[in-house]
Amino acid sequence: MRRYQRYFWVIIPIIMLLTVIQPVSATAVELSVEDCVALALKNNYDIKYAQSSRAKYYWAMKEAKKNKGLSIDLTHTDKRYNTPPAETETSTYEYTTNFDNQVALTLPLYSGGKLEGKIEQAKLDLKVAELDIDAAKQQLRLTVITDYLTVLEYLNEVQVNQETVSNYEEHLKLVKDKFDLGMVAKTDVLSSQVDLAGAQNDLVKAQNNYTNAVAALNNDIGLPHTTEVTIKDNFAYIKYPQTLEECLTYAEGHRPELAQYEAKITNAQYDVDIAKSGRRPTVDLTAEQDWYDSHLPGSKNSNWLLKLTTSINVFDAGVTDAQVKQARHNVDMVMDKSRQERDTILLNVRQYYLSMHEAEKQIDANKVSVDYAEESLMIQKARYEVGIGTNLDLRDAVLSLDSAKKDYIQALYDYNTNKAKLEQAMGLPVQ
Repeated sequence: MRRYQRYFWVIIPIIMLLTVIQPVSATAVELSVEDCVALALKNNYDIKYAQSSRAKYYWAMKEAKKNKGLSIDLTHTDKRYNTPPAETETSTYEYTTNFDNQVALTLPLYSGGKLEGKIEQAKLDLKVAELDIDAAKQQLRLTVITDYLTVLEYLNEVQVNQETVSNYEEHLKLVKDKFDLGMVAKTDVLSSQVDLAGAQNDLVKAQNNYTNAVAALNNDIGLPHTTEVTIKDNFAYIKYPQTLEECLTYAEGHRPELAQYEAKITNAQYDVDIAKSGRRPTVDLTAEQDWYDSHLPGSKNSNWLLKLTTSINVFDAGVTDAQVKQARHNVDMVMDKSRQERDTILLNVRQYYLSMHEAEKQIDANKVSVDYAEESLMIQKARYEVGIGTNLDLRDAVLSLDSAKKDYIQALYDYNTNKAKLEQAMGLPVQ
């Protein structure tokens, strides 16, 4: 019993200490746009997938080259068989044991261009895979920047909503004071309370949108979804230096998808040549060395063979001709897709460039609207306090300021997101 009492007096202080100690909250991670892009390039699964794909095609190219080289096969055969009396001209079966060892060397001297074409295709497949990494990096950069800007947009929206809630709270207090003095009707109090409740709901929505935006950003840069992020950057407006024509020209020369299609067209043209190889002869050189006898390991007797084999398909019922025609039509198909991709890319460049300039014009206009709305709110507050203005005028002024600030934030968001989309559409490299 005394032993249990000792345990009791030891455990109780520990439990009390654990209840007093509060969990320490994790320190927020402070990140800029460049920080986020760097983390994403390091952690994102799409990049890792593209890198693994590139490694796979690298070894496929190595395999294609080796198929044109010398191959050596070593074969060991253990064999026991019997010969029937009818063949041995005796009255009994004769049993034979044989152990055989063979080394065979094979070298394709000429494949009609088939092996050479496959090697070139493997090189082109590797180039396409390398360009896939570039395209994946550019797309990931766009995704991360968009995520970052979305976090920034909702963060600014939360701040605007908080200011709006504060304005409505201040106004409601003023209305209640006037109501207590009998200067305004009850409806003024009720309408102000409704406005405040609506602003509080908007604040809750904006806070939830911000939390979800942070989780999306963390997901794309490889951090736990619940990681607290402190945004280093703010919305910036820097006039884009290049003209539309310069952007279009840059896209044609740098977009990795267009370079990929050039490689795919060449690849398809090699398919035509490979199909034509069915009409050409093939030449193989074979050298064999054989050892055999009736006792393991079978190394007493020896013979060798050197063979040069030339073969050509004289008639295949039109199979080769059909393969050539398929390959030629495939070239046309790839070229059509290439032209379509080019047109789509140039259209995207044009659309993002014009949308960026549309947002650019809205930035200045909305900034002026914010200044006017702030001044209007100050005037309406002063008018209401002295009894000249109406409750509706003041409520409208608060709402107008809220709307003007959000329009300004939206214009900055649209400008920066369209700028990021434009740079991705142009094929701007990612380091």
